[in-house]
Amino acid sequence: MTLFEIEKLKNRLNDLEKETLKEDFWSKNNSNILQEIKILKDKINLYTKTALTLNNLLEMNKLLEEEEDNELVKELLNDTKKLNKDIENLEIKTLLSGKYDMNNAIISMHPGAGGTESQDWVQMLYRMYTRWAEKNNFEVKELDFLEGDEAGIKSVTFLVKGEYAYGYLKGEMGVHRLVRISPFDSGGRRHTSFASVEVLPEINDDVQIEINPDDLRIDTYRASGAGGQHINKTSSAVRITHIPTNIVVTCQSERSQIQNRETAMKMLKSKLFDLKEKEREANITDLKGEQKDIAWGSQIRSYVFCPYTMVKDHRTNYEVGNVQAVMDGQIDDFIKEYLKKFNK
Repeated sequence: MTLFEIEKLKNRLNDLEKETLKEDFWSKNNSNILQEIKILKDKINLYTKTALTLNNLLEMNKLLEEEEDNELVKELLNDTKKLNKDIENLEIKTLLSGKYDMNNAIISMHPGAGGTESQDWVQMLYRMYTRWAEKNNFEVKELDFLEGDEAGIKSVTFLVKGEYAYGYLKGEMGVHRLVRISPFDSGGRRHTSFASVEVLPEINDDVQIEINPDDLRIDTYRASGAGGQHINKTSSAVRITHIPTNIVVTCQSERSQIQNRETAMKMLKSKLFDLKEKEREANITDLKGEQKDIAWGSQIRSYVFCPYTMVKDHRTNYEVGNVQAVMDGQIDDFIKEYLKKFNK
């Protein structure tokens, strides 16, 4: 477990706890420091618990070498399986060491060419990510939603809230490809659809991004949709355009125009920060990964329903045959394989 660098984490925790003892600490916005302290404590506790369990199992194994006990053997096997999962989780937590990995994630999805087919694919992906978030105790908050013309979703932006949401989901950035017999084709032909997924870290208030009010065009409108949570009788929805970069963000999830404006500004801040990071770095790859067209040859992952069933990640070559389980939110293994390959 030297990979976990436990002493390094303890030293970092000690330094941060010293910061909290300074006179002016609580008069400033230091939520990021408090969040990091909590996460460090969780990592250290997980390491300590796992190391203790491992030592106990080793002692149990020594006892079995001296005296055979069938019940103890069963207990050892069960506890070993549990320990393997704990060690795997520990390894993943170790890989989540990026500067913004601990932040919430802002996800935007758009269909590629193909009209209703691609719009339906966006809705399927939206369901997949919300199911994954529920299974992993993350909170999902819809920020903007535009229904498809006949079915599906034209665009959706949502916040995944919780520790390491961005760290886990950043590898989902890219083009996702679907192959299936189309339910919208009366001839029952096979169709290929594409959808783009953009993943950004939600930027905390402690990160300074200067935005000139004169550079903004702010429009208000009524929330769109056929009903339910996507309809609003007042013009509370907000669209903000950052004129110099032509970045557009929209929010219609809150009840008031003021709240929607505040949330939209957070979204804009994250996008401008991402742009700033891209400009700062020498190469094109940045927090979002490499941008690609929403079309053939650019997909990061394929989901095949016909003529066989398979989901394959083209970056890691990891694949599974149970496509329905994946669509029900079981994407943890894809996330883990990505982190193991690209976060070392």
